[in-house]
Amino acid sequence: MGTGGEDVASNRSRSLVEPALAPMLDLFPTIDLTEALLPAIRNRPPWVPVEPADRARTGVAERTLPGPAGAPDVSARLYRPLDAAGPLPCILHIHGGGFVAGRSADLEGAHLPLAADLRCCILSVDYRVAPETRFPGAVEDCYAALAWLMRQAGPEGIDPARVGVMGESAGGGLAAALALLARDRGEHRLAFQHLIYPMLDDRTCVTPDPHPFTGEFVWTAQSNRFGWSALLGGEPGGAGVSPYAAPARAGDLAGLPPAYIATGWLDLFLEEDIDYARRLMRAGVPVELHVYPGGFHAFNAWPASPIAANARRDSKDALARAFGSYADPRPSAGTNMA
Repeated sequence: MGTGGEDVASNRSRSLVEPALAPMLDLFPTIDLTEALLPAIRNRPPWVPVEPADRARTGVAERTLPGPAGAPDVSARLYRPLDAAGPLPCILHIHGGGFVAGRSADLEGAHLPLAADLRCCILSVDYRVAPETRFPGAVEDCYAALAWLMRQAGPEGIDPARVGVMGESAGGGLAAALALLARDRGEHRLAFQHLIYPMLDDRTCVTPDPHPFTGEFVWTAQSNRFGWSALLGGEPGGAGVSPYAAPARAGDLAGLPPAYIATGWLDLFLEEDIDYARRLMRAGVPVELHVYPGGFHAFNAWPASPIAANARRDSKDALARAFGSYADPRPSAGTNMA
């Protein structure tokens, strides 16, 4: 549990966890995030180690990108397979951390092999976090990164027709928000949105009928309220929250890029993720939806679980398909399906 002992509901939830994931709960005990705990959360080591063999296959370069108007520059890390010739597809990656924590470098252990295996570039963005920077700072930083990526596609050896956005948790929510913002501004076209247990709806904090089995592990209802309050600068669930902060608030989802959405059955975001997928489908947006039984928030990071391995494989396969569905725009490549 977060701060109290186990109760009847937690006993029910624990019995639903995939047994191979149970050691993860022992190694990463659940806490309820508060302002006092924020420095420790921000300074915790990455969950995914970097393998020397992956460094030998993939290069990484620091980039400083022009920030939004009147805001600081944006830092990012660009990964590229060392043996690949461009133009390559590219993932604009947005890290998680409940809107209040996280760094692009935290996922280097995952980005190095992913870029090499998929023969793609990955631009991972260090957006400004809350509560120091409220909405819309984070999503505007991500939009600035997208604009830079499209402007620099040629010099960086990137295929602009195969640029998609990806994120986990709060990063997944920002990825969905960026897809909405890009659609509405009409300047840049995303090929796909790849959302891993995305944090989409501030109203989950105030629902009168919370799911009885979700949100016990890793990311709790209390942590969710803290993250949304930090981003919005006030209590979540009220009127007037922008869809670029909480994508589930968007009234019109038509015209968005194809979506991949994955979540765990015990994740606090289960119902908001399923509902967003349903609404995308009703708006005519192609959606691939995965719900993994026995999985809680961030379960896919655990190496010894078959369900986690399936989730990582499904995600990687979907990215490969997303890249393959958009032909190289050069004339010699034939028809451009973008």
